[in-house]
Amino acid sequence: MHEIVALYKFCTIIDTNKFQRLIKSQLSELQIVGTIILGNEGLNGTISGSTKSLKKAITFLRSLENLEDLDMKESASIKKPFIRLQIKIKEEIVSMGLKNIDPIKQAGTYVKPENWNDLLEDRDTILIDTRNNYECSIGSFNSSINPNIKNFKQFPKWVNKQKFSETDKQTKKIAMFCTGGIRCEKASSYMKNQGFENVYHLKGGILKYLEEIDKKQSKWEGECFVFDDRVSVKHDLSEGNYDLCHGCRNPITNDNKLSDNYIKGVCCDNCINEKTSEQINRYKSRQKQINISKTKNQNHLGPKST
Repeated sequence: MHEIVALYKFCTIIDTNKFQRLIKSQLSELQIVGTIILGNEGLNGTISGSTKSLKKAITFLRSLENLEDLDMKESASIKKPFIRLQIKIKEEIVSMGLKNIDPIKQAGTYVKPENWNDLLEDRDTILIDTRNNYECSIGSFNSSINPNIKNFKQFPKWVNKQKFSETDKQTKKIAMFCTGGIRCEKASSYMKNQGFENVYHLKGGILKYLEEIDKKQSKWEGECFVFDDRVSVKHDLSEGNYDLCHGCRNPITNDNKLSDNYIKGVCCDNCINEKTSEQINRYKSRQKQINISKTKNQNHLGPKST
């Protein structure tokens, strides 16, 4: 069983290159794999390793400046979720594309999983799923609004199209959620910036809710998409029933794989008409190399570290 930790925090990191060097050195020594994104607005990532190594990694990360209370969520997978360690530097640790949005200075109110159901039952609450459409398609909270966005950068445009009244902004309770809490926290900053008074976001995201709330009391329906080789998790955080189309990165079921349009590693019903013949041939070549690597018991990618 492979232990997994998802973590993030919005905080000021001035010298991202220094943080990158320190984190890469320490986590490589601990044989940690996964991806961490660093930016001036904080840290976001998911890592995996042995229980002992992860404990040391978290202790190290929380020893860094401004990361003392780094948010984290634990889970596990039968399959190895990552094959190498990547430490990337980006302008945003979660991309909204707006420079005037700063969750460090302005954000909504955290709601713990234990109090989330009460907020959802409030008649004045508008519940918004801030994830991508393909994530929403396999599971969400009942009664939530799916903005039907392809990526998080489209969220502000969706909000502007809703034509919320000034009365709505003052009286309605805007409750938002995402996988681990980072997107809905940034979305809450945007909503506050737009003049919404009562903005809330699920602390720890869906994963923390599933971890802490008994299924009998849960308002979650379906599975939760995750950004690693598990693809999705069930309510008990065990590995879900979905696979991934590596042509479009959308979740697919075993039934989807029966379609004539499905080619492993290449395309599925969702993307077959969007691929050029050049892309299809390139993906087929990539999949061929992956298959060859598997027969030799090798990773097609890794252990390169960045």
